Amino acid sequence: MERGKSIVTSKVLVATAVTITRLGSHTGTGEEWADRENAVTAADAQAFKRACSCFGLGRYLYRFGETRVRLNFRGEPVTIPILPEWALPPGMTVAQANGLTGDTRGPVDQRLTAEIEGFRGTLGAPIYAEILRRAGHSADARTIPNAERQKQAIEKMQAAGRGFERLRQLAEMAGEARFFAAAARFKIASVTDLPSLAALKQLVEELESVASEQVA
Repeated sequence: MERGKSIVTSKVLVATAVTITRLGSHTGTGEEWADRENAVTAADAQAFKRACSCFGLGRYLYRFGETRVRLNFRGEPVTIPILPEWALPPGMTVAQANGLTGDTRGPVDQRLTAEIEGFRGTLGAPIYAEILRRAGHSADARTIPNAERQKQAIEKMQAAGRGFERLRQLAEMAGEARFFAAAARFKIASVTDLPSLAALKQLVEELESVASEQVA
C-alpha cells in the first residue's frame, strides 16, 4: 500500500565487489523496491557502501544511535539529521554541519518554492537534493528557512542547469558511443542519475577533452 493505493512490485537486488590492490576484495549487496525512482542506482549505492565498509570505510557510521527523522511522501528527510561532535571533521561545529549558522526563519516566496521544485526533473534527484542541502539548508524546497536562501538555491540550480545543457551539447559532439563510455564510469543510465555536482563537472571535463581531440 502506498498513499492509500495497492500496488504490485518487486525488489531490485544488486551485488557489488570492491577490490583494493594489496588489501583484497569484499562484496556487498543492496536492494530497493523496483517501482521507486532510481531503484537500480539506490540498490547499487547500498551494495557499494556495504562492500566498502568491510575495509573499514565509514564503519564509524554504525556507531550512531537511532535518530528519528520525519520524512516526506518521497521518503526524504524533511530536516537534516544532526550529527554528533565526534562524527564531524576537525574544526567544524554542529551548527555549521547542519546549515544552522546565520540562518533565521523569515518570509518565503511561494513562487520561488514552485520554481525550485521545478528543477527536480531537470537536475535529477541526487544533484537537486545536494543543492537544496548546501544552498537552501533544507531537505525540502518547502522548508527553506527564508527568501534569501531560496534565491541562493535557485542561482545554484540555474548554474547546474547550464552545466547539464553544456553536457548535452558535448554528448552530441562526442557521439553516443563515446558519451556512454564516459557515463559508464559513473554507472548511470541517464544524465539525471548523476550522483553529485562533482560528478557532473568531471563528466563535462571528460567530454570536453574528447571534443578537443576530435577538433585536433
